[in-house]
Amino acid sequence: MREPRRVMAALLAGTILTGASTAGLAQTTGTPPPTAAEPTPLGPQEIIVTAQKRSENLQNVPISIQALGTQKLEQLNVANFNDFTKQLPSVSFQTSQPGSTSVYIRGAASGGDGNHSGSLPSVGVYLDEQPVTTIGGTLDVHIYDIARIEALSGPQGTLYGASSEAGTLRIITNKPDFGSTYGAIDVEGNSVNKGAMGGKIEGFINKPLSDNAAIRLVGFYEHDAGYIYNVAGSRTFTGLKTGEDTSGNPIYAPGITVKNDAFVEKNYNDVDVWGGRAALKIDLNDNWTTTATVFGQDQRNHGSFGSDASVGDLKVQHFLPEYLHDRFVQGALTIEGKIGNWDLTYAGAYLVRKINQSSDYTDYAEAYDAMYASYGGLANYFYYQDNAGNQVAPLQQIIGKDKFNKLSQELRISSPSDKPFRVVGGLFYQRQYHNIRQDYQVAGLGSALSVNGFPGTLWLTQQKRVDKDYAAFGEAAYDILPNLTLTGGLRYYKFDNSLIGFFGFGRNPNGPPWNAAGSSRTGVAGCFNSDGTTVRDNAAGTLLPPAVSGSPCTNLGVFENGKVRARRAKDDGFIHRLNLTWKVDPDHMLYATWSRGFRPGGINRRGSLDPYQPDYLTNYEVGWKTSWFDHKVRWNGAVFVDDWKSFQYSFLGQNSFTEIHNGPNARIKGIESDITIYPVRGLTLSATGAYLDAKIRNNLCAVDDPTFQCGPNPGDIVAPKGTRLPVTPRFKMNATARYEWEVGAGKAHLQANWTHSSSASSALRIGVSTTDAPPLLHAYDLVDLAAGYDWSNITAELFASNLFDKRAQFSSIEECGACSQRPYYVVARPRTIGVRVGYKF
Repeated sequence: MREPRRVMAALLAGTILTGASTAGLAQTTGTPPPTAAEPTPLGPQEIIVTAQKRSENLQNVPISIQALGTQKLEQLNVANFNDFTKQLPSVSFQTSQPGSTSVYIRGAASGGDGNHSGSLPSVGVYLDEQPVTTIGGTLDVHIYDIARIEALSGPQGTLYGASSEAGTLRIITNKPDFGSTYGAIDVEGNSVNKGAMGGKIEGFINKPLSDNAAIRLVGFYEHDAGYIYNVAGSRTFTGLKTGEDTSGNPIYAPGITVKNDAFVEKNYNDVDVWGGRAALKIDLNDNWTTTATVFGQDQRNHGSFGSDASVGDLKVQHFLPEYLHDRFVQGALTIEGKIGNWDLTYAGAYLVRKINQSSDYTDYAEAYDAMYASYGGLANYFYYQDNAGNQVAPLQQIIGKDKFNKLSQELRISSPSDKPFRVVGGLFYQRQYHNIRQDYQVAGLGSALSVNGFPGTLWLTQQKRVDKDYAAFGEAAYDILPNLTLTGGLRYYKFDNSLIGFFGFGRNPNGPPWNAAGSSRTGVAGCFNSDGTTVRDNAAGTLLPPAVSGSPCTNLGVFENGKVRARRAKDDGFIHRLNLTWKVDPDHMLYATWSRGFRPGGINRRGSLDPYQPDYLTNYEVGWKTSWFDHKVRWNGAVFVDDWKSFQYSFLGQNSFTEIHNGPNARIKGIESDITIYPVRGLTLSATGAYLDAKIRNNLCAVDDPTFQCGPNPGDIVAPKGTRLPVTPRFKMNATARYEWEVGAGKAHLQANWTHSSSASSALRIGVSTTDAPPLLHAYDLVDLAAGYDWSNITAELFASNLFDKRAQFSSIEECGACSQRPYYVVARPRTIGVRVGYKF
């Protein structure tokens, strides 16, 4: 996506110019300037959703689903992932910064996900008909001109596939409209307490091109103000040995001292996001329609988003550059038509995502210098030296470059929805390619101590990961009685995941020392020679060229017939869904569901570890959809028990090396519910809540043990039976009150939104070298207020988010597996006060 600001500016300019030229036309033709479309409202309580791959009334869908429509999204000022998940009690997440987020539903979280060579997500994320689920974190799609967001709780694997084990999030955009030309411009300015100024400008236009063609253009730019202060500080590392004490213990002088003066900065963590969307819809004839969409977004994060309490409130003390540049472009094509009276749909998409990132890894040096203090710290135990043999500062900067491509295609057919027997069936294929580069750099490190061919690189990860999924699915519904329906579905799946490349240290041919870490086994030492031996075992062998460009050689793979091929994990099987729905009367429905979801297995990059196997989640659920008091009140909910078998979990193991294992089983018991009271004298009330009791059913052992008995020593059990699953709070609730009344020629409103979350553990495992519990994410309450006035085509609103300036803890992160000396908390943005103005034409 080259020159994204220019693209965004062009889209916004087109919106303004076209709006100015067509405003008069709308008035002369008698077409009023429309407001942003709610997702096809049929009445005060009816919303059309497509969760079951059909257009259906939300109240008739036997799935626990919450839908936030255009109007609700605008009222709540939802702009990004964090904003809308706050409104969804069954959804939780881990994040280190915007764009690096792992999402969970119904407490199916083991923590530690999101690593580039880790597990696939357990929650599927869709943009319209196309999956945009990625390994390195959920796409933080900018929310504007969105028809609705659907959150589907529980396994959706029959219709949605491998990464919908625990649920699915669907972001549905507004489509081009043949009816008339209209659009909107929205502008916001805000100020963050203890931070800087931020704001955004957004716009869209819908324009018919003919009777059977229309285009919709969207553009946006947002600047989120920073609020973290990178304060001045220093680190002093252990120096050389100067003598011994009277007991013969070595005495070490202070060594190299580093300061961060060059990086001291207030409002350190600002974000800039810009992008746009263009959609073209064409009615080919009375039965066939095609919609082509291009969506591009460019996001630049600066600084760190975690706060270090040991330094101060909303403060850190970092020493090296920190940034993230995350951009993606997706092209999508949807073709819808009829064959007889059957509906046929093709949905295809190609996504390209690139992430460039720099991270400060100073905490690693600090932790390991203390860990090896009795040996003289890093200066005496390792070999952080330049080419002349002088000590260099052991600070590490991680430079990451990730490229992610995703191709997905689905073809499905469905029978008429008004018949007593209905079927949906189809085929699905996706291929995900991920080129991974993580370069751990030490400034001034000698060439012989670096990764071969990469001076200054202490450790290099250069890998290629490919995840392929194939599926055939079908679901049939039969009306046993006019008000009693039985639905059954099966999905045959097949996955084939592979990983190949390089990871580790260099290999000094004149060693020892073999590298700066003194490692004789990891890295180039494990690379394959042409005869299948490794450099460690046969240093005189002929080294095979690297299988992945940008690396010195290949040590992650399988040697076969003179070549190294990728390590693979593949399997196939079936998952199911069975549902019985009873329509008690037109306003009350009960349903019972038995369903199963899965997540594919994959490869551990440490060769000594076995591949991790698929995990499965089986859902037993009873739910209700009800309307009361002449549709003035809507109350929906579900009670469920989910059994999570051999769940995958990731953690930083020895030498902060990511490992993925299959753990014990877990059971999640819960209830989720939402209630809405529609306007009574201008007052609308709504509330959603979820209670989750999620615990492991066996011990989690430090070393894999199929019996889950673990060993007899302290530390052999890293999470005992009955431990709560991490990240997800036991109870989460959100409530909104909105009051509207007529004032003059317009309408005024007051709105309050409250979110409560109970406490949660930040991780499942306790530390490998300690018995301390993982950091706790404390309970929090957040309150947002807004007051505004709508007049003709103009809207204006004054708002305050996080009114009481609470430090709500969303995630806890540490830089490495041994870096418990500095836990960081990613907290809610401090109190933000702002004004937004909109114009519709």
